Amino acid sequence: DFRLLLMADSEAEEAEKTRKEVEALLTALDKFHPTIPDAVTDYYLRKTGFQTSDPRVTRAISLAAQKFIADIAHDALQQSRLRVESDKRNKERRFVLTSPDLQASLRTYGVHVMKPETLGPTQTSQTVAAGAAPAQPAAAVGEAPKQ
Repeated sequence: DFRLLLMADSEAEEAEKTRKEVEALLTALDKFHPTIPDAVTDYYLRKTGFQTSDPRVTRAISLAAQKFIADIAHDALQQSRLRVESDKRNKERRFVLTSPDLQASLRTYGVHVMKPETLGPTQTSQTVAAGAAPAQPAAAVGEAPKQ
């Protein structure tokens, strides 16, 4: 019976410690301004059906998203370093974020990115007015313009 009493006391102490830590986090969130604005986080939360009136909840989610993005960027930088260091021909040691580096980093977090297939022939930037004939395609290099 004495052991149960000690276990109950230690569980109560642990619960009190956790409660104080949560209160400290919520107080800190009031003063914290994450990189992702509250309005952006609110928009995506509402879009998924989540609603809250407590700005600390929104900030906590913004903080988690910021951490997630920072971890992905850091891992992508490590991928870039590995790629640059393994390329012996490259004398200049510039780290450039490439799609393969980012894809490799995202894959470790369970996000799979696939490049879209080509979208077909290049579309002209001209808009065709209703009933008007479409513009002629541009002439190839060295070809005379069509009349």
